[in-house]
Amino acid sequence: MKCNITTIGGGTGTFNVLSGLGKNDKLNLAAIVTVADSGGSTGELRDEFGILPPGDVRRAIVALSEDTEVVRRLFEYRFKEGRSIAGHTVGNLLLTALSDIMGDFEHGIEELCEMFDVRGKVIPVSLDNVHLGVTLENGERIVGETDIDIPKHDANIPIRDAFLLGGGRLNPRAKEAIDNSDYVIIGPGDLYTSIIPNLLCTGMYDAIRTTRAKIIYVCNIMTKHGETDGFSVEDFVRVIEQYVGEGRIDYVLVNNGELRTQLLSKYEAEEKTPVRLLDRELILSKGIKIVERDFTSATDYIRHDPRKLARTVEDFASGWIK
Repeated sequence: MKCNITTIGGGTGTFNVLSGLGKNDKLNLAAIVTVADSGGSTGELRDEFGILPPGDVRRAIVALSEDTEVVRRLFEYRFKEGRSIAGHTVGNLLLTALSDIMGDFEHGIEELCEMFDVRGKVIPVSLDNVHLGVTLENGERIVGETDIDIPKHDANIPIRDAFLLGGGRLNPRAKEAIDNSDYVIIGPGDLYTSIIPNLLCTGMYDAIRTTRAKIIYVCNIMTKHGETDGFSVEDFVRVIEQYVGEGRIDYVLVNNGELRTQLLSKYEAEEKTPVRLLDRELILSKGIKIVERDFTSATDYIRHDPRKLARTVEDFASGWIK
């Protein structure tokens, strides 16, 4: 019997999880992705055509495509010239066109998945036209995912909490996927701009609380300036628990691989620092099991390696990790 695995997130983090798992035919995969993106090509198409943001959906489709390398190059190709298409990616334009042809965004996704032989389901977390906002510790409110991701405000002021504008009802297909899962994987990814927008949807809290699935949180390897400055593993867990409730995370995946000094210097220039596990007993006291492994990529970026993540998830699916 196949193991049902659902991921929740967006951006590069979800791409890395899915691209490692996509070739395993013993898994039934569903990717629930954020629809709060508002920057770049995605933001322009969202404003001009009134569709849901295609960017995170596009990345998930690429990750689960049968021929990932060719599809990635096609989908990620960004036009450099042309008055109306400069800056847009082929994948975003394809999804916009198919949404119009098929009558709505979800049917456009289904058609694109069929065209590119996608293994698994790609599900927008909500079908509402939502915008992300955060409240800073000084009470200031910032609205718009791109303004949170690339802060124009004082990024040294911590974020107190997050909210959605424009509805945000949980997509029934997303709830169905969570209900039928053996494991739900939250993260990795930018905490406030890729992960939490999904958890804010009305109905997500109940779906997470009532599913029989084990909940795995993949903690980030590095902090992000303006979102998680100075965060430890415990801080990431604490914030996730704000939105899924205490006692619901079953496992946290923590990197213990060595980070290269040359790369750390580059990240420190961007005010990003390694995420450390400082208080193991605090995590364990919550009933959360800690899985520490070397998850680092051998690329020129400090991020999770897709194959290392996949091996760990496969260990869960096979019962090796209990």
